[in-house]
Amino acid sequence: MATADQPQHAEQALNLSMAQRFEIERLSRAIDATTDVATLQAMAKQLLQAWQTQRAATQWVMRQQLHRPLSPEAAARLIPPPLRGQEAA
Repeated sequence: MATADQPQHAEQALNLSMAQRFEIERLSRAIDATTDVATLQAMAKQLLQAWQTQRAATQWVMRQQLHRPLSPEAAARLIPPPLRGQEAA
């Protein structure tokens, strides 16, 4: 459910669930219905905090994945095929 202000391709690229798309639409409508500047500022600050928290969590997960030791099977897949027979030599 992309709104006019939100590119549809971003939703498709991330494969948002139906519940997430409904939440985006619900919050978009709440923002559109809000005319009080102080309320909009508070909402913007909450969204900024949530966005930066999500970024930090994503970066943490990526670091955990990068520093996780490879299994022998995964390591073997990284060795080019012509070199596999030369390992013992």
